[in-house]
Amino acid sequence: MALTKVTTSGLADDSITSAKVANGVISAADVADGTLTNAKLADGTIENGKIADGTIANAKLVNSSVTVNGSSVSLGGSVDISAGTSWQTEKTTSFTAVAGEGYFVNTTSGAITVTLPASPSLGDEVSIIDASGTADTNNITIGRNSENIQGTAADLTISTERAGFTLVYFNSTQGWLLKDK
Repeated sequence: MALTKVTTSGLADDSITSAKVANGVISAADVADGTLTNAKLADGTIENGKIADGTIANAKLVNSSVTVNGSSVSLGGSVDISAGTSWQTEKTTSFTAVAGEGYFVNTTSGAITVTLPASPSLGDEVSIIDASGTADTNNITIGRNSENIQGTAADLTISTERAGFTLVYFNSTQGWLLKDK
């Protein structure tokens, strides 16, 4: 008659080794929750090939997410990471800026208005460079798009040749602030 069950009282500590258990004999259903710990594993790890479908559910992990730029992302999920200013091709006519972008503005043919983004959020940035060096003749106007600039409800006029700057949005009172002076 084959032996099908052995009680723990009938086993000496460390008497069962992986060499004594045939592959596939013990399933997850045979192991009580919380009983398999790192201390009970030979080197504290389980190989991916030893897991039934090669995955462990996030709910079974101590840490099931990571935090990137203040936002929690589930393991296995994805997130876009902003890595600085996304510079755009030369602008020769008026346009509306997008947060996170930088613009080379060419006013050789005439003045240009750069309208700031609507509904900005804390930390949004827009960078502008007088690429043609003609802002002293043909100004660059920064349209505030109903938000303040430097705490004032007025557009900003750039009339300095080769000016380059970044505006960062703070709040509705101060609005867009110069990042570097």
